[in-house]
Amino acid sequence: MEYSAFAAGALIYAAGATHAWRVLPGAAAFKLQRIVLYPGVFFLLTLVVALAAPPFRHALKTHIWISFRTGFGQSVISVLAVVLVLGFFAGFIYFDTAEAAHGGRFPASAFCAYAAGVGVLLAQAILVRGLERDPVLGPRIGG
Repeated sequence: MEYSAFAAGALIYAAGATHAWRVLPGAAAFKLQRIVLYPGVFFLLTLVVALAAPPFRHALKTHIWISFRTGFGQSVISVLAVVLVLGFFAGFIYFDTAEAAHGGRFPASAFCAYAAGVGVLLAQAILVRGLERDPVLGPRIGG
């Protein structure tokens, strides 16, 4: 499920970036910087901090374990809830982009925030694989 959530988030980001690239004014270098490079830094920073910093890694693993114990992320309802949250923020990017296309502020912060969220989704997916390989927790997750 976690890899599916990551894939959905990444695809939504790609769709938003493609749309923004097409409708936003500005030079290609400016768009590349604001839609790909800066958000890429936020994505990587979030991913690295979530996996390498012990307090953040522990908090995320605890959250994942609690979600497994309660069944969240394993049912249709919880998956739909994640997709709805991703869709809500995709709408935020879309409307931010539409406003910028008509003279508003460039939506770089929306892209950076969404990219950071996608980084957390990938970190969760990676940590879940570690929990599944754990000799004590693995059977409890699978069963």
